[in-house]
Formats: sequence, C-alpha cells, structure tokens
Amino acid sequence: MVTSDDIGKRVQDDAGRVGILCDVIEGYRDPTVRPDGRPVQAVAFLRPVGGGCEWLVPPGAVCLA
Repeated sequence: MVTSDDIGKRVQDDAGRVGILCDVIEGYRDPTVRPDGRPVQAVAFLRPVGGGCEWLVPPGAVCLA
C-alpha cells in the first residue's frame, strides 16, 4: 500500500501497470456517479512512465516498484 510519503516514486498496481505516484486522495468522490450514490473513498493517482493516460486505483492495490 502506498501513502502520501511515496509521491513521486515509481509504483506498480495489481494489474501490472507501472507508473509514478502523483497523489493519494483520501476523500475522493467519483464525478461520473450520481451525487446521491457517490461514496467517499481513497484513491491513488498514477501517471504512466513515459507518458500516456493517468489512472486511479485504490492505494491498497499499489506497491513500490
């Protein structure tokens, strides 16, 4: 599991994708879900090494690479 202390480090998620940890957001609400159904959750914001689309994943699904 990663924390905000790991921001800027190279990480790998459970799917095998490698990226750089940009942030750990504790109170994230998914904007694509209706407001009355949005759970508050923690997410890790990752940027792929070498560029590409960023992605969100639960912090528990990420480890240092």
